Amino acid sequence: MTRPNIVFVMSDDHAAHAISAYGSRVNSTPHLDRIAQEGTRMDAVFCTNSICSPSRASILTGTYSHINGVSSIWTEMDYRVPTFVDCLHDAGYRTALFGKWHLGEHGASRPRGFDEWKIFPGQGDYVDPEMIDESGSSTVEGYATDIVTDLAIDWLDEQADDGQPFCMMVHHKAPHRPWVPDEKHAHLYADGSIPEPETFFDDLESRSQAVRGVHMTIADDMGADDLKSEVPEHLRGEENREARMRWKYQIYMRDYLQCIQSIDDNVGRLLDHLDEKGLRENTVVVYTSDQGFFLGDHGWFDKRLMFDQSLQMPMLIRWPAEIEAGSRCEAIITNVDFAATFLDMCGLDAAEALPTSQGRSFRPLLRGEQIEDWPDAAYYRYWEHDDPIHHAPAHYGIRTKDHKLIHYFGAGLGVPGASQRVFPSEWELYDLAADPTEVNNVADDPAYASARAELEQKLAEYQAHYADEPYRGEGTPHPEWGPYDEEVFARVREYVAQIDATSR
Repeated sequence: MTRPNIVFVMSDDHAAHAISAYGSRVNSTPHLDRIAQEGTRMDAVFCTNSICSPSRASILTGTYSHINGVSSIWTEMDYRVPTFVDCLHDAGYRTALFGKWHLGEHGASRPRGFDEWKIFPGQGDYVDPEMIDESGSSTVEGYATDIVTDLAIDWLDEQADDGQPFCMMVHHKAPHRPWVPDEKHAHLYADGSIPEPETFFDDLESRSQAVRGVHMTIADDMGADDLKSEVPEHLRGEENREARMRWKYQIYMRDYLQCIQSIDDNVGRLLDHLDEKGLRENTVVVYTSDQGFFLGDHGWFDKRLMFDQSLQMPMLIRWPAEIEAGSRCEAIITNVDFAATFLDMCGLDAAEALPTSQGRSFRPLLRGEQIEDWPDAAYYRYWEHDDPIHHAPAHYGIRTKDHKLIHYFGAGLGVPGASQRVFPSEWELYDLAADPTEVNNVADDPAYASARAELEQKLAEYQAHYADEPYRGEGTPHPEWGPYDEEVFARVREYVAQIDATSR
């Protein structure tokens, strides 16, 4: 079989519920929908740490944050842990990366394993951004989403027609804060008619104190830099909180959705170009985002928390050679599974090529096959405790088809960027079948005692499986102080020894 190409398109903070293929009530994304119509829509893909750098590291390495070292946006990836791109490059793939990197951009933190790359420093700018490549940095005129797509198309055109497969990663900045749209989309969503979510005025009454204390409310925490203007005098004060919240929401969502419009347009350009070059049949096209985002859900913006709007990653995949058009996949998958799947698609045994991977290939699921022992839950852990901007609490939890159990363990564990304040331990439990909007915490409801006990047991089993040390009070080791699982770390040490030996 001819080895397929991979075009991996990833946006930043694009919530699944802002894609019409997922039933969006707020916008239309015809070009993204085209991937779903010509391929598959993944309905239960979850990130394992809902923040930019950690999610990107997990996608590349197929490992959780405590293995790859990226527990927060302030930590660097351990480059001794291999990536799926390294493996593909070693196997003869041409490789390229354009756009947002956000895993460090200087020295040893530059992209590795890519034949060509051009990235934004840090978060990057929307208009006339600075970009970095092997030769240094320069300003590129234009709008960031257009620029990244232009770079991708130009690179495709430069590839020799010699049958050598390629893997190209197209990473957009949009729709990340501060939501600066392209001028050509400024007329969209300007009439104040964007629907508010069902939980817009959620009072959070049943939630933990840790969650009620986050600084992510549209009403009180979204500032003038986000809105590009000050709140009018008549909307200030606690008595005008509801009206102020509605006013801010319309501006926020207008700008956010206008940024997504550029994503959708440019995905269409890229799909058209692949088709024109005759690359359609043997190219795997993936569209995803590094995590979800709150779009007024529970009155919030941003991500980090384990509620589904933040936890879920959109994932649309087209591969005509193998994936049935218009299909759906409801199996629970995490971003840790991506690397093994891409290697499998490209004919590599992930267990051999990427021995440190903690994920599994879901390629058989894409073909409509059943995997009897496929995990029935996703394990999640957010490390950046009580960060100085959003004050989101450290927590971990388990998400099954019908339930979600979350433990806010309340400690920073020395993670860079995390506060060292210690909060009381708190739990939340949601019955997703009866309460899909997650507004009723039943952790202390006697009727759910049995379900909670089963979920606590499953949580412990998943932590043991992924070699992640649970919080045990004062003295719990920092994740970098492992190892916790000798088998996992033995594989890591073996690979590190090989790298060290070849670099001397």
